[in-house]
Amino acid sequence: MLTAALLLATAAAVSAPGAVSAQTTLRIGMTAADIPRTLGQPDQGFEGNRFTGLTMYDGLVNWDLSSATKPSVLVPGLATEWKVDDADKTKWIFKLRPGVTFHDGAPFNADAVVWNVDKVLNKDAVQFDASQVGVTASRMPTLVSAKKIDDMTVELTTKEPDSFLPYNLTNLFMASPAKWQAFYDKAEGADAKAKAAAAWTAFAADASGTGPWKMTKFVPRERLELAKNDAYWDKARVPKTDRMVLLPMPEANARTAALLSGQVDWIEAPAPDALPQLKSRGFTISQNEQPHVWPWQFSRVEGSPWNDIRVRKAANLCIDREGLKDGLLGGLMVPATGTVEPGHPWRGTPTFQIKYDVKEGQKLMKEAGYGPDKKLKVKTQTSASGSGQMLPLPMNEYLQQALAECYFDVQLDVIEWNTLFTNWRRGAKDPTANGSNAINVTYAAMDPFFAMVRFLQSGMAPPVSNNWGFINNPEFDEMVKKARSTFDPAARDAALAELHAASVDDAAFLYVAHDVGPRALSPKVKGLVQPKSWFVDFSPVTVTP
Repeated sequence: MLTAALLLATAAAVSAPGAVSAQTTLRIGMTAADIPRTLGQPDQGFEGNRFTGLTMYDGLVNWDLSSATKPSVLVPGLATEWKVDDADKTKWIFKLRPGVTFHDGAPFNADAVVWNVDKVLNKDAVQFDASQVGVTASRMPTLVSAKKIDDMTVELTTKEPDSFLPYNLTNLFMASPAKWQAFYDKAEGADAKAKAAAAWTAFAADASGTGPWKMTKFVPRERLELAKNDAYWDKARVPKTDRMVLLPMPEANARTAALLSGQVDWIEAPAPDALPQLKSRGFTISQNEQPHVWPWQFSRVEGSPWNDIRVRKAANLCIDREGLKDGLLGGLMVPATGTVEPGHPWRGTPTFQIKYDVKEGQKLMKEAGYGPDKKLKVKTQTSASGSGQMLPLPMNEYLQQALAECYFDVQLDVIEWNTLFTNWRRGAKDPTANGSNAINVTYAAMDPFFAMVRFLQSGMAPPVSNNWGFINNPEFDEMVKKARSTFDPAARDAALAELHAASVDDAAFLYVAHDVGPRALSPKVKGLVQPKSWFVDFSPVTVTP
């Protein structure tokens, strides 16, 4: 557990002046090592979206996070409806929600949408911010521009027909142009670019979105304090807790100690070996299978050891996923046999069955030219913690030992999470890969683009998106094109099922686990609905004084 010094440091951080409003404050220990960016487009992976995106901001399209039993689906957000043009399927019309205001009181309208699209896509726009592009444009790679039709209508244009666009837009958060402009007008700088950078820095410290929570205090690397937005446009989602405090706690034992000592009320990813103690003391353990995969993503560049399909299949057969689940993770995972599991509309019928079969794995490795006296050296880049990474070091060490039985000699390159996430967008050819031929970054699988397309389509190789390993499979590309240009939901699901089955048959990843989003809650915390999603709605949560 924690040293006394760490406990004192954590206590000081949590009990700092202004941290707790006597009766209705929810204090959360995050897995992130820093507060995700607050300026509208978060970093820190989807943990950033969860804590500083969906709290302070909205997209045109939102996720329904109200059910623990049904899959999360798209619902209207700042747009009330949308439709692709029948004559030109690169054009979409979005009708905007009337009467919405930003936290600073400025109206939300079509001008605000165009401004927010331009902040990440239009290099000539004064508000363009290159630092927000990497975590945004790669998540909506076909969006080209936005045009105002009238105050409550915008037209979005894609570079090709793209039925995934509404999903992509859940990642574009609407920041207040008026608030930013006020900072820009006051900013000092040698030119417009310098003034814009200064304005974004100021905005990050005093942000304004349309979301159910408003920023009240921000201390980088230490804390973010939010207050409920009583004027939120969706009255059913006005928070039931007055304030929320977010605290970076990247180490699992530190988070667990902080919860046990009463310094926080909620922690993400508790230490698995502490679960019996937590339960015996009345803490609630909340979990739910969610569309989130813990994999190794293979390099497919020239000379990669993973270019041999026998090697990729062998690795998938040599992992005892049930043993990992029941042992190291204390039940807090679901074994992965693909990006999605049987019963999902995108599963398809793969012929390669991912299971625990060491003998078959060893046989494949021997066919590939390896054995007890000739190990295959592989190197994987990972992190010590981070958004959705679960317990990356112990899990990778488990894989290291398991794969040794199948004649792999695994090296681990452990780096800081946000650096790993940045390297993920740079690709296996970049020097930041540090000689690694696999990367361990977990990924959300809630929508077609995030689940498969950004990894399998050759055109999504860096710097466009997250095809880190430079997969270049014409069969995958044709399947992606078919799915992306299919606007009927059932037919699109069928096309995606073909793509998924083909990716499993190709052993495109080392599929290990699906996260269950474990979190531990104080008995004082009630009302959490843990959806089948990476995200959570904090609005219904209450804290008993």
